[in-house]
Amino acid sequence: MEEDKQSTIPKVLIGLAHRLGTEVKNWRLDIPQKFGSGYCAGFEFNEFIRLIIFNYQLREDLVIDNPDIETAERMILFKFQHVLTTSTDVPADQQAPSVLIVTSRLNPNLVIPIQRNRAMINVEMDATYLKRLFLSHKSPVLQGLLENTQPLFFEEMVFPALQTIIDQLVSETVDDNFALFFRRVKTEELICRLLMALEKRNENQLYALNGKDIQTIYRIKEQMLEHLEVPPVISELASSAQMSPTKLKRLFRQMFGNSIFSYYQAFRINEAARLLKTEKLSVSEVGYQLGFANLSHFSRVFEKHIGVKPKKFSVML
Repeated sequence: MEEDKQSTIPKVLIGLAHRLGTEVKNWRLDIPQKFGSGYCAGFEFNEFIRLIIFNYQLREDLVIDNPDIETAERMILFKFQHVLTTSTDVPADQQAPSVLIVTSRLNPNLVIPIQRNRAMINVEMDATYLKRLFLSHKSPVLQGLLENTQPLFFEEMVFPALQTIIDQLVSETVDDNFALFFRRVKTEELICRLLMALEKRNENQLYALNGKDIQTIYRIKEQMLEHLEVPPVISELASSAQMSPTKLKRLFRQMFGNSIFSYYQAFRINEAARLLKTEKLSVSEVGYQLGFANLSHFSRVFEKHIGVKPKKFSVML
């Protein structure tokens, strides 16, 4: 029985446990106090699907060899960020929950960096296995992902239905007899709902990406979101990225599934909702702080995104 359970623990988790001088018990590795705090949990459901939950702080970064180098080229990585309700030992993440979807052509192969602070969930699924689950698909995004022949990278926001599954996957207590079955079902449900969202993207052509392009687009995104009171100017962003405006807009839409301005506007309104809810600011204070010179316009845009006017939203809390 123990040998059977051992085969369902991801090799990378066993390697990390060995490096830290401890062992994995019931699919969970608790970080020894002398190295840090928190835990990792991992499940090797079969040769096609593995799940690892990281929620820890280490005193220093580590690097370990990738024990799954032979299968890495077949795997698509789904990395869920800022989705965990962290313990008091791990600082709460303030960033928006999101999931990165990466084909094997962009995945590191030889070594795996174990970063000092991590609070995320990794799901790896075999592209061929995933492809067999679909009778047909017309979406270029889904097709490109499942073919797994280009270096592709997408980011999708974590919507409420996904977060509910994540919470069940991480927090629900399940008897050991059902643990693997339960978590496999939830993992596949999670990926299914994510792919359903990806299929709605309307890109007609996908462009191969490289690490430099990805880093540049993320830098531009962060640069834009640092100043929500100032609407983005494409020519200025393109100059900063050292790209043509056409290339910048094309790669941004492919990675994030939205135009630069639409992404900015959605983020700005989500920040407005946060300021109303958490900071208890007035509607006029929020509107002016986020660069809306006309409060009637702010109210219309807010209602379009949130479903109610900001004044009504503020009294609903």
